[in-house]
Amino acid sequence: MRSVRNVATVGALATLVLGTTAVLSTTASAAPNVTPQGVCGSAYKTVNSAPVGSQGTVYLTYNSVNGKNCVATIRANPGTAKSMSTSVYVPDTDEWAGDSGNYTSYAGPGYVYGRGHCVSWGGSIGNVYVSVENSNCAKLKEHRVTEVR
Repeated sequence: MRSVRNVATVGALATLVLGTTAVLSTTASAAPNVTPQGVCGSAYKTVNSAPVGSQGTVYLTYNSVNGKNCVATIRANPGTAKSMSTSVYVPDTDEWAGDSGNYTSYAGPGYVYGRGHCVSWGGSIGNVYVSVENSNCAKLKEHRVTEVR
């Protein structure tokens, strides 16, 4: 009788441990580690970035194979949905892409063809806006603006 009780106790403990492990692993994976490559794609390398106050960062990435730039605004501390935006613009070609809405961790991606062109890009989180004009080209000097509205 005693060995039956010990087997039942071991079985109950194993079930408890497995159930706790399943719950904890589900919780851990619910908070993704967002990266610019996770938003834009693994072939995109970060070529520039700008802080959005202390709330997060806007990343400009580039894919040397297809010549496209991608931009993503990523929060430092994901949480409750908040107004966010991201945008990228190529003045030479008048091509624009972006994204805006209420998001918990990131806005984007936005893609434009940028090979051989200057790009202007930026983003916002809440009431903090950042823009970078004439970026990633040799012919013009980059101009950055951060604004709290």
